[in-house]
Amino acid sequence: MASYVLSCCSTADLTQQHFINRDIHYICFHYYLDGKEYTDDLGQSMPFDRFYKAMADGAETKTSQVNVDEFIAYFTPFLEEGKDILHVCLSSGISGVYNAAKLAAGMLAEKYPQRKLYIVDSLGASSGYGLLMDKLADLRDGGMDIDSLNDWVNAHKLELHHWFFSTDLSFYVKGGRISKAAGWFGTLLQLCPLLNMDNLGRLIPRYKARGKKRVIEAIVERMEQNAQGGHDYNGKCYICHSACYEDARAVADGVEARFPKLNGQVEIYSIGTTIGSHTGPGTVALFFWGDMRND
Repeated sequence: MASYVLSCCSTADLTQQHFINRDIHYICFHYYLDGKEYTDDLGQSMPFDRFYKAMADGAETKTSQVNVDEFIAYFTPFLEEGKDILHVCLSSGISGVYNAAKLAAGMLAEKYPQRKLYIVDSLGASSGYGLLMDKLADLRDGGMDIDSLNDWVNAHKLELHHWFFSTDLSFYVKGGRISKAAGWFGTLLQLCPLLNMDNLGRLIPRYKARGKKRVIEAIVERMEQNAQGGHDYNGKCYICHSACYEDARAVADGVEARFPKLNGQVEIYSIGTTIGSHTGPGTVALFFWGDMRND
């Protein structure tokens, strides 16, 4: 067993059992549904189908990141046990949680000067951030020490590709990410935006496909263009979705048909309540290891 703790935020959007099996610790974000506060606890207190139905029925959502005091309370027991910590945060391009974790680490360094507490900006989100954590668990289990793991993740995190599409633009309009006019025309023309995460960890629109069938084809094509080794890609592939499993399954089928050397079958997860509060239902995301994100 490693002498250090590998940790992340709940926004890595894997299952509780996956985190337990890989010995990855996590701290939970918070969200509000019609003004009532909940913990983003990987669907334990609020099943995902119930959450997305509430959104579809018009419930108001907002999110709250982990604050400095929460990080201090979370990190302290590990440090008291004499453990070092490598904590990886949700992308600074979409959240301020990295800054909160850094502030907490700075305060704790004064109290525990003999301990190492590394805070890493994943520049990723959702199950792509989760795929990064899974890789770090592999390297830790292979004997990599905490200093080497910190160096590795900062050198390689931009090789983790994130591609997203949405078949429901109403929540993008509601959240102010696109105008009402663009949303109306997009819905009328059945346009599905395809986005990815850039090298600053921001979601950037890249392409508009007309119709669900075309956008599913387009997202698989992006993996063909960018995956390490092309069709010989032999890494893992994760997909997540917000209440649209059949669309996610269609993407997985396309990936498995074109990449016969995958490390296992495509793994499909639910987009969690923090990320899902902003996407709404109807979003699918594809994650894989590829060339360096450099734009």
